[in-house]
Amino acid sequence: MTTKALIAVPVSTVWTSKDSARDLDSPAISNPVKINEWLDSLTHETRLALCDENRIQSQALFGQEVLVMEESNGWSHVIIPDQASSKDSRGYPGWVPSVQLSQGELPQTDTYAIVKSKFTDLINGKNEIEMELSFQTVLPVVKEHDHVIEVATPIGTRFVKQKDVFISSTKLNDQKGSGQDIVTSGEAFLHLPYLWGGMTSYGFDCSGFSYTMCKANGYLIPRDANDQAKEGKEVELDQLEPGDLLFFAYEEGKGSIHHVGIYHGDGQMIHSPNTGKTIEILSLKGTYYEKELCIARRYWGETEESS
Repeated sequence: MTTKALIAVPVSTVWTSKDSARDLDSPAISNPVKINEWLDSLTHETRLALCDENRIQSQALFGQEVLVMEESNGWSHVIIPDQASSKDSRGYPGWVPSVQLSQGELPQTDTYAIVKSKFTDLINGKNEIEMELSFQTVLPVVKEHDHVIEVATPIGTRFVKQKDVFISSTKLNDQKGSGQDIVTSGEAFLHLPYLWGGMTSYGFDCSGFSYTMCKANGYLIPRDANDQAKEGKEVELDQLEPGDLLFFAYEEGKGSIHHVGIYHGDGQMIHSPNTGKTIEILSLKGTYYEKELCIARRYWGETEESS
């Protein structure tokens, strides 16, 4: 029987199986989660293994709704409806620690607070900081005060600073941005280290970066690069505009898609390259990316139906 639950930590990493996490990953699978401690402890090799050994699938944010399909030995097999995937028609599948979930749903409200800064503090009624929330965390608004917004959360009513959020009539930003806005959103994360499966201000993978920057501007796109390349509006490679997504395939563009970046303009892209590197703006000319570029898609400026 499928039940609904909420992510009850700032970021829950979604693992490939309930056996994917290693002993050294324990800070990432606890509650409270210690995401910085985990990332700081990873060497280049143990970080690379998250990808090479297919350990991580994605991540989900505080308050995000998931469907729980089964529970086994402290792990929950979940679907993330907000992250469209060809792996499951209902959303992105994977395993999360059950301790990082809260049963039930958040109330439907007229407005939602969406975190627009890299991080913001979640504050309790005693004005104490309870946790740090990532960019694009979405919580229902209970009441707007002078400098803080009262929000409903999986752990009860709390507060976020007004300056760190914007208010939307839907869970997805109701103010649709331009292609340039998508680029500008991405520029805020320059020099952030790549994280395989990453979907937060703590680190993005290539498609997590394109997904999140589109989402920040009101466009909900598929989670993975190969799925992102099949939707949106196809754009001729000589008619690119900032904010278009660029896809790269093996065998000089003829093989399977392995990377996505955001067109920055003037022959450059902004992207999260791979383990050991950081988000950068790169000129395509003369690089292997130039040879592997195979398709471009535009999600911005589209109607609701086609986005």
